[in-house]
Amino acid sequence: MIEPRERRIALPHLTLAAQVWGDDTLPPLLALHGWLDNAGSYARLAPLLATRFQLIALDLPGHGHADHVAAGAQYHYADYVRTVLAAADALALDRYSLLGHSLGAGIASLVATAAPSRIERLWLIEGLGPLGDDGTRTLQRFREALAPQATRKPLRLFRSVEQAVDARSIASGLRGDLARPIVTRGLVDVDGGWRWRSDPRLTQPSATRLAESQVRALLQGIASPTALLLARPSTSYLPAALMQARIDCVEDIAVSHMDGGHHLHLEHPAAVATWIKAADEPAR
Repeated sequence: MIEPRERRIALPHLTLAAQVWGDDTLPPLLALHGWLDNAGSYARLAPLLATRFQLIALDLPGHGHADHVAAGAQYHYADYVRTVLAAADALALDRYSLLGHSLGAGIASLVATAAPSRIERLWLIEGLGPLGDDGTRTLQRFREALAPQATRKPLRLFRSVEQAVDARSIASGLRGDLARPIVTRGLVDVDGGWRWRSDPRLTQPSATRLAESQVRALLQGIASPTALLLARPSTSYLPAALMQARIDCVEDIAVSHMDGGHHLHLEHPAAVATWIKAADEPAR
């Protein structure tokens, strides 16, 4: 198995971390992970792509080894987009491709919308655009997010890495051996055991979300060839009708389905690598 290189990416407002596979002479592929995941999400897929791309898997702010946002700040999609664009600048990537999973797919969609001239190709796994708002819980969500925070439970202390792997597996439904790369990168050794590195603020509700009509308007700005991979059966928060309405907003998009769960790239890395390479063929 090809081992990644660790990299720190200093930005004006915080420092990100990344794991890098592949020679720096290869076409750059910036990979963005899902919510409460980290660069370890690509541990099984990236080595299969390392002869074709320089794959740079970021730890997004608040995740993995990246800095948390400043006290009093929150995590918003627009800020993630700014951070990814700033990371690409710091890495001197004038033009690059994007690979995103779940939250990372939503961010990648908006990066492609914000800077269409910089994005070569777009690969999305289990996500197209950010979570939207249909209006049914807008007021409730706003009040919950801005209410005085109740006393927070102390961060869970795990006696061992194995206990943390088991906890993540139970919470996500992801098999323990597949969850391990994310878990081991997401833990910090503390007195008496292990705790998550991720920022607890990531689990707080967002005060506002974009209206679904706004999400669709933004998706119309994607100009790069796009490939979307969805799990079969569909994930509950990615209903078929909603996804089709979003797919219809993107001019150049190819949609594929694969049997499996939400983390297809961990469950079926070889098949996902084949999907990526096949979508890349027309550009070669």
